[in-house]
Amino acid sequence: MAKVKIVTDSSAQLSDEEVKQYDITIVPLTVMIDGTVYVERDTIDNEQFVPKMMVAKDLPKTSQPPVGKFIEAFDEAGKDGSQVLCIDMLEAISGTVHAAEQAATLSKSDVTVIDSTFTDRGLSFQVLEAAKLAQEGADRDTIVKQINKVRDNTKLYLCVMTLDNIVKGGRLHPIAGAITNFLNLKLGLEVADGKLKVISKGRGDKSLRRFFGKVLDEMKNTKALQMIGISYVTETDVLRETVQQLKELFPNVPLFYRTTSPIIATHVGQGGFALIYYSDPD
Repeated sequence: MAKVKIVTDSSAQLSDEEVKQYDITIVPLTVMIDGTVYVERDTIDNEQFVPKMMVAKDLPKTSQPPVGKFIEAFDEAGKDGSQVLCIDMLEAISGTVHAAEQAATLSKSDVTVIDSTFTDRGLSFQVLEAAKLAQEGADRDTIVKQINKVRDNTKLYLCVMTLDNIVKGGRLHPIAGAITNFLNLKLGLEVADGKLKVISKGRGDKSLRRFFGKVLDEMKNTKALQMIGISYVTETDVLRETVQQLKELFPNVPLFYRTTSPIIATHVGQGGFALIYYSDPD
């Protein structure tokens, strides 16, 4: 039976220890800040990126990995005859998964590419499950079936404190963004079915507290929570309060707390953060 190797992109929120322990290959995105190009997890990390973004003259520009980088990763992973399973961030925010799909047709290895329909720690939940099963000797079909189950039981909620970066990135009409910021409106979003959906919009931090209060109530009614992730751009009172509540409500559930990746920080902007969790109800 062929061994399975796991590949993902650098939007996945994985610690260096997890990458090493589970032999995960990461194909990096790049980010350009005021004319200088950085490679994620190589020449810049998450913690280094945010301060640079905050003082940059222009909004940083993120770029998906070139097809050639995926081909190199796939060829290397499969050179011993292993099958390759590549799990990438959702299509809605990046063409990364399509670059991987194109590379799969050109690689010498036997490659399967999956759109996780998530990013950040939501993507990592699937990657870690796949890597653990691969180490245990599971075949590719078994792994895919299990990560689909993880995907179906994952929730990702996101708050946007300011629309400055969204407006600069051209994702919202500048006038609409100016009005929204003037009114001090905050957005609560959910990533579901591979799409970003606005589910809460209100003035000030109180609206976000209500938003995450409902999420916490949902979590309290969720059976068999497996892991919680908090990914943030910069820390805020709402973030710190939410983390404290999570620790009090779910003291036995692992909590992964970390600065988010450059691609997410660039789109979300200062003060934004995501709450991600998954469960295993069966």
